Amino acid sequence: MSKRNSHENKSAARERLRAERERQAKKDKTRKQIVVGVSVVAVLAVAGGVSYGVMQLNKPSAWEAASDAKNVTAPKNTTGDDGTTVVIGKDSAKKTLELYEDSRCPICATFEQGVGETVAKDVEAGKYKVKYVGATFIDNTDNGEGSKNALSALGAALDVSPEAFLDYKAALYSAKYHPQESDDKFAKDDYLIEVADSVDALKGNEAFRKAVEDGTYDAWAMKMSGAFDKSGVQGTPTLMMDGKKVTAEGSDNAPMTEAEFTAAIDKALKG
Repeated sequence: MSKRNSHENKSAARERLRAERERQAKKDKTRKQIVVGVSVVAVLAVAGGVSYGVMQLNKPSAWEAASDAKNVTAPKNTTGDDGTTVVIGKDSAKKTLELYEDSRCPICATFEQGVGETVAKDVEAGKYKVKYVGATFIDNTDNGEGSKNALSALGAALDVSPEAFLDYKAALYSAKYHPQESDDKFAKDDYLIEVADSVDALKGNEAFRKAVEDGTYDAWAMKMSGAFDKSGVQGTPTLMMDGKKVTAEGSDNAPMTEAEFTAAIDKALKG
């Protein structure tokens, strides 16, 4: 082997080695850039996820949004601010019984089952009118939605007619359909519609069903609940006439039997 060939071979080897090192350096640089890029994307994704999560946590619930709504769709057969005045009865009736109830309230269910039919008969006879004020405070005890959802559904029934409203309210409080206070069944639209199918005016009523499923009267329900909060009434059921509580004889509680109720109402009508 000549010295020339030996020198050329060594030079060629060095050149191949240099080229190989450059290629490897470029691969390493590219790999590093990819790793850094992926890491940045991952960090941004995590940050974005955290940000989205925070936004979702801070996003108002549907009921909070309904409570803050400026435009309120009120049912027919209502008057007053945002339609929160619900008075049912004959114009000839001189006095009005104010009835404060929460749809999930078990004592309200007891009252309605024992006295509701008598109230309906008295209103039909023109003995007095009924002013209904709906509450939703029981939802606050378990982060529930049933009181609010049932009140919204009652608004949908009221939009059909005052009679449909009274019949639906009676059905919701009935022994057959009223759940235990701990069971938030009224939060489910399909259950409210199932109860409504027991009321002739609401059975198969597509307008009623749509209003319940769409939450048409959710904002109205929240305004009605606000009216209850402003009333100063502390519990349900509460009955008032001429600014005075209507109670069972010798008690501070609402009358729970037909006899107690009739005696208390006759006294209030005279007062």
